[in-house]
Amino acid sequence: MTGSLISLTRRGVNEMAADRTRLRRDILIASTLVAAGVAIAALALHAINASSPQELAQATQPLQSSPTPEPQKTTAPAESKPGGERPTTPAPQPARPDDEAQKAGAKPVLPPAPAEKTAPPIEKK
Repeated sequence: MTGSLISLTRRGVNEMAADRTRLRRDILIASTLVAAGVAIAALALHAINASSPQELAQATQPLQSSPTPEPQKTTAPAESKPGGERPTTPAPQPARPDDEAQKAGAKPVLPPAPAEKTAPPIEKK
């Protein structure tokens, strides 16, 4: 019975030694990968700092001063009356002229709505 206990103990010791060796190897691989990553990052930062500074491209040309336009004659807005609607000069034009105006040659300001965005008319209650 003592012989079997000794063999179990030796087997446990051998397994622990194998686990310890495997752990050391894994830690060595992990440390090597971390060191390689730090080295690559350091080289990249050094290359960025060593290169000449690049100029940023502008999407549009810089603004140039233009001659001031002659002042246009504007009409004064209409007088507002207390409690009334706010007047606008000139009156706003509808985005979609009525049928008579379209026959006369008026063009709609907005393009026609796509079919998938057209809703049925709202029913009055």
